[in-house]
Amino acid sequence: MTDPLMKSLAAGYSALVIGASGGIGSAVARQLEIDSNCRKVVPLSRREDGFDVTDEDSVHRAAEALKEEEFDLIMCATGALTIDGVRPEKSIRQISQAVMMAQFAVNAVGPALIIKYFVPLLAKRKRVIFALLSARVGSISDNALGGWISYRSSKAALNQIVKTAAIEVFRSNPSSLIVTVHPGTVSTSLSEPLSSGHARSEPDEAANRILHMLDGLEPGDTGKFYAYDGTSILW
Repeated sequence: MTDPLMKSLAAGYSALVIGASGGIGSAVARQLEIDSNCRKVVPLSRREDGFDVTDEDSVHRAAEALKEEEFDLIMCATGALTIDGVRPEKSIRQISQAVMMAQFAVNAVGPALIIKYFVPLLAKRKRVIFALLSARVGSISDNALGGWISYRSSKAALNQIVKTAAIEVFRSNPSSLIVTVHPGTVSTSLSEPLSSGHARSEPDEAANRILHMLDGLEPGDTGKFYAYDGTSILW
């Protein structure tokens, strides 16, 4: 039997992975499935379940189908960098209303709906973790290169959504931890077209690092933005 991966959660904890058919989401689910401390892993994805993060009815139905469950860990690994074949803008001249709206629908509004409907499925009155994948380029302070306006802005909006939700959830459960996570550059279909020349980690390695990082956070860290290595990222 392997050593527990998420030692800070109660023995026999239950986990939900949203976006479980993606590169990082599927890796997170695999890592949790081999955690000797994890009793149950529930995967949820568009590919397998028809879950559509851009459709509120779809998000609501998925949560309703799981309303008898109680989760100690929820990982939201949804997100998109290239949508309908359109890559991030290199210049303000390339801004498109339709493209920007699509980026916000997937990367900001969708996760907000996930928080709305899935926070009630978190276990009560004990340590729980709700982590959502963001991206370092969503940091306003860290932006030294410009470009990628729609994607950057959608991730910055996600960070604000999570910060605000964390304050509200903390009031009812001071043991709750809701954070955004930068996974690093990972070898997935999302990063493949735009990561040439950058060092990349394999999905299972990235997932393991993310889960270890989350395990080490304290309730007072809720509402913050962390890299996979545990370093705090400026807003």
